[in-house]
Amino acid sequence: MSSTNALDLLRGETVPLYLAPQAGVSESPFRRLCRQFGADVVVSEFVSAEGIRRHDRRTHTYLRFKDEERPIGIQIFGAEPEAMAEAARLVEEVYEPDFLDINFGCPVKKVVNRNGGSGCLRDLDLVQSIIRAVKGAISIPTTVKIRSGFTEDTRNPVEIALRCQDAGAESLTLHARTRTQMYSGVANWDEIAAVKAALDIPVIGNGDVWTGEDAKRMHDHTGCDGIMIARGSHGAPWLFGQARAALEGRPIPPDPDPAERFRIVIEHARLAIAWEDDEEKAMIEFRKHLGWYTKGLPNGRFLRQELFAVTRLADAERQLEGYLAQYEGVPA
Repeated sequence: MSSTNALDLLRGETVPLYLAPQAGVSESPFRRLCRQFGADVVVSEFVSAEGIRRHDRRTHTYLRFKDEERPIGIQIFGAEPEAMAEAARLVEEVYEPDFLDINFGCPVKKVVNRNGGSGCLRDLDLVQSIIRAVKGAISIPTTVKIRSGFTEDTRNPVEIALRCQDAGAESLTLHARTRTQMYSGVANWDEIAAVKAALDIPVIGNGDVWTGEDAKRMHDHTGCDGIMIARGSHGAPWLFGQARAALEGRPIPPDPDPAERFRIVIEHARLAIAWEDDEEKAMIEFRKHLGWYTKGLPNGRFLRQELFAVTRLADAERQLEGYLAQYEGVPA
């Protein structure tokens, strides 16, 4: 799918569902799984502009993707307009994503301390300079993801969004929390509605979409052009199908039973091993997904204790099969 079509999705009759850029989560195997379950657009983990332009090998592993993931955006972060432009140019030339997203939302301390991510929101002139520099360096669309402000005192998502639009952003995602909120409290969907009303470019809503019903409620409440799902997707790629059903007024499919859930787990793990090309390393990194997939299952805590020690897929399969053998008759 071309980059133009990626933006056209936001202007169509169907509300596109996005998998959010999430460090350590939105890796290629998970992105492909979410596409299978109905995600319309995926975005990479956020990637350091400095790492890209310095040709750091580990950084560049985050930029790889398969064509089946399209439409896909690569998200970069940094605080120097020229460095961000150089990195964006390199990403377009080498990796050819459908769009380039700028991270103005990450609240993590080590990123903010370098003035990256949501740290940029303390200086809206800098935000605009970065957008203009990136947009001038590439031919694919330039999009942005922001928070509602850096602190509660400086919370002004409409002003931030208008500044981004004026600088040339072609779509904008709002996570309706401030940096100081991190992931606590409740996302203020009224702010997504206000930004949607104020902007001419498409607006994607982000924050507190945990169920299919939540996706419909967000759209009804805000009129947003697209919906981005982040933590709600952890261990639940089927959420995209549930959200699509809710948006279309169809019956929402139930969560998969343990047997189907474990089938998905194994498929995800196999994709991760093939992508990493090192089974032990892949399985160690995959343990967090095992924790999410088994959350809420009867006696899931004991299963997780076993799964958090696995280093081979066969070990995980054995634990999951053993759990299923005991599952019948266990009260939910």
